Amino acid sequence: MNIVVADDHSLIREGLERTLKSVKPNTVIHHAQDRDSVLSLLEQINKIDLILLDLFMPGANGFALLETICKTYKTIPVIVISSAEEPENMRKAIDCGAAGFIPKSATTEIMINAINLVCSGGVYLPVNILQYQDNKTPHQKNTDTVSLIDETLDASLKLTKRQKEVLELMAKGLANKEIARALSLSEHTIKIHVTAILRLFNAENRTEAVVMAHTAGIIKGL
Repeated sequence: MNIVVADDHSLIREGLERTLKSVKPNTVIHHAQDRDSVLSLLEQINKIDLILLDLFMPGANGFALLETICKTYKTIPVIVISSAEEPENMRKAIDCGAAGFIPKSATTEIMINAINLVCSGGVYLPVNILQYQDNKTPHQKNTDTVSLIDETLDASLKLTKRQKEVLELMAKGLANKEIARALSLSEHTIKIHVTAILRLFNAENRTEAVVMAHTAGIIKGL
């Protein structure tokens, strides 16, 4: 497995490498400290499985580097690792194409779980993003969420008992394989349930479905 660790602080890169190799000893870590070195690695290496990207390293120009990578290398999942932990930054990172956002304050266990989820095709966001709506003014909440809540509640009535269980485990950040193990089902069956949930909620991905369910009060967060 080839992973690019892009951060302008060598201590952080080395710490991430130690953590990753403690779980996946055969992982090859490629270090990058700025925009040019990241893009150079992407051009030189034929197969990269994952990019861990600092949001504001030299030359990144805010979200511009993230957006460039996600548009140019669509098959490579990118997880933003940043100390900019505001929900707005997390949401914008996902909008730019990131498959996850891990705050630098996160524990090693959370980071590993997030990476496993993303590598299995999921999207990871910390619970902070689920609190984003709570930080809006009452008028903004009413304008932005009333119709969404109604639609989500209507959709939730069509969920089967099993689909509700899958949704709750999705909210905890579990990958399909982990959900399958927890419910004693096959991974293929879980994929079918996840697809059905996304279709019912008219959601583009797992994260959007979880946020919608949280906002509507169907699940109570992590």
